[in-house]
Amino acid sequence: MYVFYIAYIMLWQLFTSFMKIGAFTIGGGYAMLPVIEAEVVVKRQWITSEDFLDMVVLAQTAPGILAMNISILVGEKIAGKRGAIVSALGAGLPSFIAILIFAMFLNQFQDNEYVVRAFRAIRPAVIALIAVPVFKLAKTAKITIKTIWIPILSALLIWLLGVSPIWVILVAIISGAADVEYRKRKNKKTPHS
Repeated sequence: MYVFYIAYIMLWQLFTSFMKIGAFTIGGGYAMLPVIEAEVVVKRQWITSEDFLDMVVLAQTAPGILAMNISILVGEKIAGKRGAIVSALGAGLPSFIAILIFAMFLNQFQDNEYVVRAFRAIRPAVIALIAVPVFKLAKTAKITIKTIWIPILSALLIWLLGVSPIWVILVAIISGAADVEYRKRKNKKTPHS
């Protein structure tokens, strides 16, 4: 009985944590990253920074919404399938409710000068909310002077040349696998002292 009680407390904590994140973060997935990290890595200590970075990478490669994907990955790691479902519901419910409310009243307020100004004022803050996790992820990923060219080149290929992110990811996977294989073969040829 006690084990079931503990399991339900964990599920409730997952639900409320991701519902809070979903309800009070403006700007979408990338803006939510520092808030999710603060909640699940720093405050709750459910996962490590390295696990979080791995989840972000996996969530970006999977189809769907970044924040929803991360909530599913965290929930699954903490409490299995039930945790994944509960975390996804918590993360998605606030947005679903907000969109319903906006859809009901948008026609009445879309030309309101205060609403238009409020959305204009939010835009720069959203850019800052997106920039912060980029720098944190770069630090966690241990980007160095030798490797900084990889994210810069990837960003330029996607932004300036319109290369699909899928191709960039595939090339990165193949290059990483080739580098690992090259290092293995090099280490086999080098005699150990």
